[in-house]
Amino acid sequence: MAIWRTVVGKIWLTIMGLVAVVICTIGLFLLQYIDITFENSVKVKHLFTVAGAVGFLLTTFFAFFLLTKITQPLREMKEAADQIAQGDYTVRVAIRSLDEIGDLANTFNQMASEIDSLIRILEHERDHLSSVLRSMTDAVISFDAEGGVILTNPQGQNLLEEWNDVGWDDEDGQGKVGRVPEPLLESFRSVIAHGKEMTTKLNVKNEVWSVALTPLASTSGIRGVVAVMRDVTEEHRVDKLRNDFVANVSHEIRTPLSMVQGYSEALLDDIAASPEERRELVQVIYDESLRMGRLVKDLLDLARMEAGHLEMNYERLDMNALLGRVYRKFAAMAKEKGILLVKSEDDETLVLESADRDRLEQVLTNLLDNAIRHTPLGARILLGAKKIASQDGEQLEITVQDEGEGIPPEDLPYIFERFYKADKARKRESSGGTGLGLFIVKTLVEAHRGKIRVQSKPGSGTTFTITLPVSGDTRRQG
Repeated sequence: MAIWRTVVGKIWLTIMGLVAVVICTIGLFLLQYIDITFENSVKVKHLFTVAGAVGFLLTTFFAFFLLTKITQPLREMKEAADQIAQGDYTVRVAIRSLDEIGDLANTFNQMASEIDSLIRILEHERDHLSSVLRSMTDAVISFDAEGGVILTNPQGQNLLEEWNDVGWDDEDGQGKVGRVPEPLLESFRSVIAHGKEMTTKLNVKNEVWSVALTPLASTSGIRGVVAVMRDVTEEHRVDKLRNDFVANVSHEIRTPLSMVQGYSEALLDDIAASPEERRELVQVIYDESLRMGRLVKDLLDLARMEAGHLEMNYERLDMNALLGRVYRKFAAMAKEKGILLVKSEDDETLVLESADRDRLEQVLTNLLDNAIRHTPLGARILLGAKKIASQDGEQLEITVQDEGEGIPPEDLPYIFERFYKADKARKRESSGGTGLGLFIVKTLVEAHRGKIRVQSKPGSGTTFTITLPVSGDTRRQG
C-alpha cells in the first residue's frame, strides 16, 4: 500500500504542506528586505533552504516513527483479522505498547480467543451430533421446505438410495435423487402445511417403516422437516404371528374341550347302547385329553424358556439306547398308520459325554410325531445317527427323514419361530398345532451347543438334521 494512502502518510503530507506554506510565506515577505538590509543575502537564502530541508527531514522522520508505532500494529491486526476470516482462530497480535493501540491489540486477542473457544465448542457439539446420528440404527433425514435433503446419517443415506432406485411415478419431479422420496411425500407436505408433528407407518417393498416427522420452525415459518424412520418389519411380523398364535391356541384348546364335553354328555345321557360304543366314546375323550396335555406341556415349556428356568441334567448318554427307546415308542403308531419306521444300526461309538437324556428324547419325540402326522400311507421314515468330523471337533449327527409332501420354500426360514403356526408353515398339516414344537426342539438343541437344520422340497419329503458335540462341557445357563 502506498504511504500517502495511509493515515500516517496523510499526516506527513499535511505537516509537509504546512511547513512549506510557512517557509514560503515568510520568504515572500522577507526577501525584499534581505537584499536591502543584509549585506550577504545569499547566505540568508541558503539559511531558508537549509531550514526547509531540515523541516522536511524532521517531518519525514516523524512520519516513519508514526508508521512504526501506529500503522504497523494496525496492519498486523488487519492481517490477523484476515486469517481469522479464513478459519485460523489461533492467530494472535503482538502487544507493542501500553497506549490505545496496545489496548486495541489486547482486546483483539481476547476477541480471537473467545471466537476460538466458541468455534471449538460448536465443533465439539457438531462432532457429538454427528456421532450420535452415525450410531443410530434409525434413518434420520432432514429436508428443507422445498423438499431438498439437508442432512442425513448413513442409514438415512442408504434408505434414500434404496428408495430412489424404485421406479416411482414422480409426475411432479419429487422422485429424484436429493429430494423427498415418493413414500414420504404426502406426509412431508402435510407437516409443511400444518406445522405439526406426525407419526405414521409406511409399507415399502414388503417392509414396514415407522416414521416420525417433526417440523423445523423459525421466525419466518416452517423451514424444513426432520424425518426419523425405523424398520419395524420384524416387530410387525412377530406381532402378527403372536396374534395368530393366540387365536390358534384358543382354537386348539376349544376344539378338544368341546369334544370332551360333548362325548362326556353322551356318556352321561346313556346314548351309547353297547360297551363297544362306550369304549369308542371313552377312547375319543382319552385322545383329546392327550392332545390337550401336549398343548399344555408345550405352553409350559415355552413359559419356562421365556423365564430362563429351563433345567438341564447333563450326563454321559448312550445314543443307541435313546434311539431304541424312541423307536419302540413310535413303532406301533407308525404300523397302525401304514408307515414304515426304519432305524439305523447300533454303533457302540455313538456316545455323548454330556447331554440331557430326557430333553433329547423330547426333541426326537417331537420330530418323529411331526413326521408321522405328515407322512402318507405306504411311505417310510428314517431315524438314524452317526459320527462326523468337523472343524469344531468330533460331532454326532442325528437325522429324521420322512417321505411326506414337504415344506414350501417360502416357509422354511420361519418354521423354528415360536409363533409361526404349524398349519401355515406346513400346509400338509392335518391335525393342527401351535407351532411351538419345532421352536422347543431348536431351543433344546441349542442348549446342548448343537445345531438343527431342515431340508425340504414340496413332494420330496423333509429331513431334519441335528449335530451335537460329542465331548466338552455343554452346560449353560438355563
